[in-house]
Amino acid sequence: MSQFLSNIEPNIIDDEMVQKAIEERSPDNLGELAREESVKPKVVTQLQLSFKSILQIDNLWPLENLTKLQLDNNIIEKIEGLQSLVHLVWLDLSFNNIEVIEGLDTLVKLQDLSLYSNRISKIEHMDTLQELQIFSIGKNNLTILEDVVYLRRLKNLRTLNLSGNPFCSQEHYTLFVVAHLPSLVYLDFKLVRDSTRETAALKYQDLTKPLEQEEAHVLALQEVEEAKQKELEYHQTAFVEYLNGSLLFDSLYAEDRETAKLACLPGVEDLLQAYKKEFVLVSENLYNYGLEEYEKREAAVSKFYKRLREILAVNQQESKRIISGFESRNQRRLDELYQAGSGDIAESKRAQGKEDIHQLWDALMTLEALVSNDLEELLQDFKRSIDVIASTFTENIQGMFSRCRDLENEHHEKLVELIITTKEKLDMDELEEDFPDDARMLLVDENTIVNAMNVSHSIRLRKIDKRESDMLCNIYQWQISVTEKAFQTENDRNRSCIQKIICFINSLQKELDNTGIQKPTE
Repeated sequence: MSQFLSNIEPNIIDDEMVQKAIEERSPDNLGELAREESVKPKVVTQLQLSFKSILQIDNLWPLENLTKLQLDNNIIEKIEGLQSLVHLVWLDLSFNNIEVIEGLDTLVKLQDLSLYSNRISKIEHMDTLQELQIFSIGKNNLTILEDVVYLRRLKNLRTLNLSGNPFCSQEHYTLFVVAHLPSLVYLDFKLVRDSTRETAALKYQDLTKPLEQEEAHVLALQEVEEAKQKELEYHQTAFVEYLNGSLLFDSLYAEDRETAKLACLPGVEDLLQAYKKEFVLVSENLYNYGLEEYEKREAAVSKFYKRLREILAVNQQESKRIISGFESRNQRRLDELYQAGSGDIAESKRAQGKEDIHQLWDALMTLEALVSNDLEELLQDFKRSIDVIASTFTENIQGMFSRCRDLENEHHEKLVELIITTKEKLDMDELEEDFPDDARMLLVDENTIVNAMNVSHSIRLRKIDKRESDMLCNIYQWQISVTEKAFQTENDRNRSCIQKIICFINSLQKELDNTGIQKPTE
C-alpha cells in the first residue's frame, strides 16, 4: 500500500520512535508512567511500527526479548537490523518495497512471517527458519512456479499464501504447490482437501519422487554427521577425543615430509608398521581407560548429588513437622489474641507467642546447623573421592604416555640405524633397489639425514607431550570445577535457607505484633 504513496518524508527507526510506540501500546493507566520513566528495552516483547513511513530498519538491537514486531505499511526497501531479535516469533513486513528476502538468518524461532505486497521475485535465504509455520508472500513478483520447491526444507510450514503473484495464473498452479509441499494445511486462505492432495501427488509423482529420494539421502548423511559429532562430543567430555584407532599415530606423521621420503627405502615401511601396531595398541588402551574413568567420574558425581538430595529431603520433612506443630498452636493463639484485643490476657498471649516464635527460630536454626554439618562431612568425603579419582587418572595416563614416548624413541633409534646402514650400502653400490631422487638426496650426507630425522623425532615427541598435557589439564580442571560447584551449591543453599528462616520469623513476629491491637467494633 505504502509503495504507491508519493511525497513521503522517509524515516529511520530511532530511540524516540521506539519509545513512542511503547507508550502507545501501554494501557491507559500505564501510558503516563511509560512517558515519565523510560521502559527498559529488555522487558518489551511486542512493538508496532506500522504506518510510520519507515525507510530503514535500525536501532532495534536493545529489544532483544521482542517476540512480535509489526513493520507493515511502510516504505522499507531492505530487511536488515533484525539480527539481535533472536526471540522473534511473529514478524509482519507486509506492504513495503522489499525486493530480496534476506537478513533473517538469526530469527530461528520465527513461526509467522508476512512479506505480503512487496516486490520480491525469488523465494530464498530462509534455510534457518525451521520453526516457520505460517508464511505469507502473496502479491509479490514471483514468476517461476518451480521456486516454490525451495519451501520443502521448511518442515513445519502448514499455512502458505502465494495469491496475487504472476505464477498463480498458471494452469495446475494449486496442484503443483500441493504436490511439492504435501504438509500444507492451508493454501491461499483455503483448506487443502485430501482429494486435492491425492490428485496433486499422482499428477506430479515423476517430479516429487526424485526429490524425496534426494532428501532421504541428504537426511541420512546428516544423521551420520550428527552421530559423529555426538560421538566426538562424548569423547571430548571423556578427554579421549582422537585417541581411538590410529588417529593419534597418524597425527604424529602429518606433514612429515622427510619421513615420507624415507618410506621407500628398504625396511623402513616394515619398521614403521611394526611401530604403528604397538603405538596404536597403547593408544587404544588410553582410549578405553579414558572412557572407563569417565563413567567412574560420572558415577561419583551422581552418587554425591543423590546422597545430597536424600539428606535435604529428610531435613525438609523435619522442618515441615516443626513448622506444622508451631502453626497449629500459633493459629489458636492468634484467634485468642484477636478476641482478647488488649489487656493482661492479651499481653500474656503475646508473650507466649514471642516465646514460641523464639523457640521455633532456635529449632529451625539448630536443624539447619545439623544439616550443614552433615553436608560438610559429605562434601569432604566427596572431595577426597574426586582427588583420588583425579590422581589415579593422572598417574595412569602419565604411565601410558611414557610408554608412547618409549616406543617413539625406540623406533627413532632403529630408523636411524637402518638409514645409516642403507647409506653405507649406497656409498658402496651394494643396493639393488632403485628409489626416488628426493630420498637419494637425503642420503648424500649422513649429518643431513640424521639432523632431519632428529627434527621429525622431536616434533613427534612434542605432539605426544601436547596430547598428554591436554588430558592432564582437562582432568585437573574437572577436579577443580566439580568440587567448587559442589561446595558453592551448598554455600548458596545454606545462605538461602537462613534468609528464608529470617524472613519467616520476621513475618510471624509482625503478624503477632499486629494482631489484637484494636478490637473490632461490633
